Amino acid sequence: MKNHRGNWILKITDVKVRLFRFPPSKVQRKAFFNSILLNEPPKERWMSITEVTTDEEIKGFWLGGNKEIIERRIRPKIIGEDHLNTERIWMKMYMGGTRKPVAKGDYIVAMSRVDNALWDLSGKILGQPVYKLLGGYTNKVRVYAAGGYYAEGKTIEDLVKEMERNIAEGFTAVKMKVGGWRFGIDMKTDVQRVKAVREAIGDEIDLMVDANNAWNAYEAKRFAKLIEPYHPFWFEEPVHPDDIEGSLEVKASTFIPIASGENEFTHYGFRDLISRKAVDIIQADPNIAGGLTEIRKIAAMADAYHIHFAPHGGHIIGSHAVASVPNGLIVECYSSKASSYRDLDLPLRIYNDPIEVKNGWIEIPDKPGFGMEIDEKTAEKYEYKPEEQNR
Repeated sequence: MKNHRGNWILKITDVKVRLFRFPPSKVQRKAFFNSILLNEPPKERWMSITEVTTDEEIKGFWLGGNKEIIERRIRPKIIGEDHLNTERIWMKMYMGGTRKPVAKGDYIVAMSRVDNALWDLSGKILGQPVYKLLGGYTNKVRVYAAGGYYAEGKTIEDLVKEMERNIAEGFTAVKMKVGGWRFGIDMKTDVQRVKAVREAIGDEIDLMVDANNAWNAYEAKRFAKLIEPYHPFWFEEPVHPDDIEGSLEVKASTFIPIASGENEFTHYGFRDLISRKAVDIIQADPNIAGGLTEIRKIAAMADAYHIHFAPHGGHIIGSHAVASVPNGLIVECYSSKASSYRDLDLPLRIYNDPIEVKNGWIEIPDKPGFGMEIDEKTAEKYEYKPEEQNR
């Protein structure tokens, strides 16, 4: 409905998580587990979508969501709220219905999904893409191809070919995994992998290396020195996510920029990482850190310290986050051939997936919200409703 000035005031009437179950695929699936890809036998696959509905039956949604937390703990707190009051809604969720906030973990992740769905909802109501609602700094962002995972039987030659395929798709920046001691790859071999990729792709392509918290500070410092001749664009998560002192040590020991933050929660959690300048690039994840409401604060805090912002996670939400701030650096995404869900009949219609990369950049569609819609016909085929199963 509208107020006396003719402005939209829509109240939240429902928040739910929709579950979808897909039959075993005929296509061999590669399962991501930290830094390694594992072959999985054909089995059922699941996905969830968090959906927020208003009194005008306009819906916003986002990918993922813990059904138990969102429907039982978060939903009662925000029913009846004006969808535009994102800060008020965020704090009501954050306080968790008690005198104490919920600082980290699955609850914040669930909050993130609801918060992102609210931004999609606002975009659809106002007819604007999310990045414009957040600030609209630009409509074009640079992207890099995440990949370079370890896998059984995967050789250095295979890794090189993967990076070359990504470049052929239009990427001018690629990322590979390092820290393979957990999978039987020693540091010397990891250095050889970095060397081989750099020699194959040349100096004009940016190369990121991602350790996924593989080392302590002295090991990470040693590795950084060994790969300096191959001038990585950044060295991601060299140490444990809570080891700020270790990150400072590594950062002081090398000219390679240090990137981290995908495992941190809320702007409260990012304060010390940023204020102590323990990283050069902050990688807050909109799906983990508290949603886009928090991402705005984290990016602004980083900007005050002249730290770049390059969110962890996929390009659909990452592109909107980066496009909305002046210190946005680059967006993580995956090759159009990398997703393990490409073979599924998904109940989604996404306007920029697979993405079209031109000279390392993508344009963000001016579709309302995140530019996604649920195809209800397809959804009906695969939606799993626990209440119906128990009849």
